[in-house]
Amino acid sequence: MAPSKIRPALCGLSLVLLSACASGLKTPATADVAASREAVESAGSSGAAELAPDELGSAREKMLRASQALAARDYQLARDLAQQAQADARLAQSKANSAKAANAADALQEDLRVLREELDRANK
Repeated sequence: MAPSKIRPALCGLSLVLLSACASGLKTPATADVAASREAVESAGSSGAAELAPDELGSAREKMLRASQALAARDYQLARDLAQQAQADARLAQSKANSAKAANAADALQEDLRVLREELDRANK
């Protein structure tokens, strides 16, 4: 192929590739928003509302903003906010699980203390 014909062919191929990459930003972020909604609901049902209210509130707020961005067809913003909401929801769930584990450990420590007192009384 002559060099004069290669250059336009390469330009055309470049345009096709660039438009294919850019079209990825225009696809609806419906799955991302749905996944963030599921993550927020899961965190809420794990006790995060009581044990990690700030993180869960942040996740809910970002999920709401992601839904609004999706409705406004700002798919990149919707995707970004949905991912942030998922991260916040995972943090809230982790904090809730950690608080539950700490509470369980405290309860076990208290049970051990009571048992030791009873043993001490029985041995005196």
